[in-house]
Amino acid sequence: MKKLLVVVLVMTLISQTSFSQKKIWSETEEEKTERLAWWTEARFGMFIHWGIYAQAARHEWVKKRERISDEDYQKYFDVFDPDMFDPADWAKKAKAAGMKYAVITTKHHDGFNMFASEFNDYNVMNTPYGKDIIKEWVDAFRAEGLGIGFYYSLIDWHHPEYTIDRVHPQSANTQEEYDELNKGRDMSIYREYLKNQVREILTNYGKVDVLWLDYSFPGKFGKDHDDWGSEELIKMVRRLQPGILVNDRLDLKDYQGGWDFTTPEQFKVQKWPEENGVRIPWETCQTFSGSWGYYRDEHTWKDNKQLLVLLIESVSKGGNLLLNVGPTARGTFDHRADKALAEMGEWMKFNGRSVYGCTQAPDEFVAPDNTLLTYNPKTNRLYVHLLDYPMQNFLMRDFGDKVKYAQFLHDASEIKIGKPYGHWVAQETSENDINLLLPVNKPNVEIPVIELFLK
Repeated sequence: MKKLLVVVLVMTLISQTSFSQKKIWSETEEEKTERLAWWTEARFGMFIHWGIYAQAARHEWVKKRERISDEDYQKYFDVFDPDMFDPADWAKKAKAAGMKYAVITTKHHDGFNMFASEFNDYNVMNTPYGKDIIKEWVDAFRAEGLGIGFYYSLIDWHHPEYTIDRVHPQSANTQEEYDELNKGRDMSIYREYLKNQVREILTNYGKVDVLWLDYSFPGKFGKDHDDWGSEELIKMVRRLQPGILVNDRLDLKDYQGGWDFTTPEQFKVQKWPEENGVRIPWETCQTFSGSWGYYRDEHTWKDNKQLLVLLIESVSKGGNLLLNVGPTARGTFDHRADKALAEMGEWMKFNGRSVYGCTQAPDEFVAPDNTLLTYNPKTNRLYVHLLDYPMQNFLMRDFGDKVKYAQFLHDASEIKIGKPYGHWVAQETSENDINLLLPVNKPNVEIPVIELFLK
């Protein structure tokens, strides 16, 4: 019995030690919920992928895709001069689209800095433009009341000490080839550089609301949290900006405080993401087309309805949408992006109430066919998004004891609530079903929304 007790005590100590090693900082679930509250309320943000790859105008991964050398890629640095860059205009467009925060690339995988840095010469101050784009951007977006977020690439295809891996433009096939390519490279020097630059962007621009670090790829010829020094890095981030929200790409998913929200990319989740059976904060990042950076000849652009469904469906499963714009090398938005933003903004102007502060509907509410439900727990209102506008009778099953009033959201016009009628309907309905009497003609709204005031 004593031997068993000793084993149990030892295992408990091991477990406690393991847990303590997996803890970045102490924060209760209530404190975390409060810290994320503004972001959860916002639901809709703008991602901005911008850098010297806009000169190539064929995807932000052009250096990798075409295996371009540093020497050949230098021409984009040498001519980068976005003379039409007007961050105030960008901020106004984001706000008009209904977005509440924005995240911009301070450095992407090619290693080029859009900010003034003490730690390299490969930054915007040494291009023909010669001004700190990030400072200009921050000032303009803050002036519009938008949350400020910085994307920073963990990956760096330009730094001489960054070891070549499977996503690098010089990637190889065998361990022997990698060993030869990485002779003389010291990842520990790059780790320090990485840390110094993250410190710069978190100290030189005031309060930062979101930090988007991108990305880890463990496994063969890859990189994980040890390569980045992720534990030390996230501790510094938490110390410098205690209120900041950090994504989950540092490979610290097992660490308490190592991340705040998960990030399904170009992917529509089937249900609210969970960890160990518990729903977690999440945000899907999506593009208008198939590219993050400006791609002149890419034409698979989503239409207005597809974009709105992306937003609504994300909220209907408890998440956010971060929708990307890839500006041109002159500093303007592509005309297709302008059109998409304006159309979304028109819908949000009248229907944003079904997005802001909303989340997944309680389980007792089952979405009718061809609809998406969102719910505001503060106002106790349910929003029915009509993806396929029905004919006059709109049957809602088991809603009879839950709804006290119904209206269209876009104009606050009453929708009469009646009982299902007709021989065929009567056979398939129950006493607690209701029928909303809709106009035959669809309202002049891309996706009409019914606002239900609940009992």
